[in-house]
Amino acid sequence: LEVLHCPGHTPGHVVFFHRGEQLAFVGDVLFQGSIGRTDFPQGDYDTLINAIKGKLLPLGDEVSFVPGHGPASTLGHERRHNPYLRG
Repeated sequence: LEVLHCPGHTPGHVVFFHRGEQLAFVGDVLFQGSIGRTDFPQGDYDTLINAIKGKLLPLGDEVSFVPGHGPASTLGHERRHNPYLRG
């Protein structure tokens, strides 16, 4: 597994990515139709959005992800439909 530092929800948050399976375990960074909370100590909205757009979305639209809770999705679906990632 590759480990990607994706802060914003919390400063040390990491994502585990299996390139061969095109599967990411994202915890509370990204959800189907939403993103992680940023109201924790040292959480930061802009940092979270930058981590998602700069580290997760470049992995490719076909990558599936498993969030910390809720339904799984793909990065492509979220790129097109998640209101926090548009624009």
